Amino acid sequence: MHMSEKVIVAPSILSADFARLADEVARVKEAEWLHIDVMDGAFVPNITLGPPVVKALRAHTQQFFDVHLMIEHPDRFISAFADAGADQLTVHAEACPHLHRTVHLIKEHGIRAGVALNPHTPVSLVEWLLPDIDLVLIMTVNPGFGGQAFIARTMEKVEAVARRVADLGLPVDVQVDGGIDVTTAPLARKAGANILVAGSAIFGQPDPATAWRELQEAVRNATPGAR
Repeated sequence: MHMSEKVIVAPSILSADFARLADEVARVKEAEWLHIDVMDGAFVPNITLGPPVVKALRAHTQQFFDVHLMIEHPDRFISAFADAGADQLTVHAEACPHLHRTVHLIKEHGIRAGVALNPHTPVSLVEWLLPDIDLVLIMTVNPGFGGQAFIARTMEKVEAVARRVADLGLPVDVQVDGGIDVTTAPLARKAGANILVAGSAIFGQPDPATAWRELQEAVRNATPGAR
């Protein structure tokens, strides 16, 4: 599915109330994508959820499940998350010594494959793989916790990836995750991102549905740069 012309704000359930996840997801039912952060306490200093929770949520919504694996040795869990209902699996370049193999293992399950880069990781690490993947995720905070401050310098990386994708004419989405709100979302869009993950800016608000709509509007009104 080629979505790079679309602009999508994906609510991140990392900031939702885990005790009532299905209800929380229902509050943002207008969103096309749902971002699901998986943390293992090893690659990042936190633990969140696994395939059983993804499978349980899958029964409650038809939304696109954008599953972000912030875990070591992700190859071990690709089948489990694909079977649980993930529509896309994004792995970290820093966690995959054989990134090409991991990407193709994801693709073999008939779902989209993404590669994430931490703030310090150069975009050159993913350049050779651009024809093989569906999405590049530029982390705009260091992964592991919700509610962190946006790192403005990462916009240079967003611009670089968006420009390279455009130059190659590839249907690759450029995603940002971390510190995204009504102020930073337009900056990311202008830099060339077309999929923006937001957690506390949506689920941390009294009315997540209204917060999502306001974010979506802020992004739509921003003029993209490199794309």
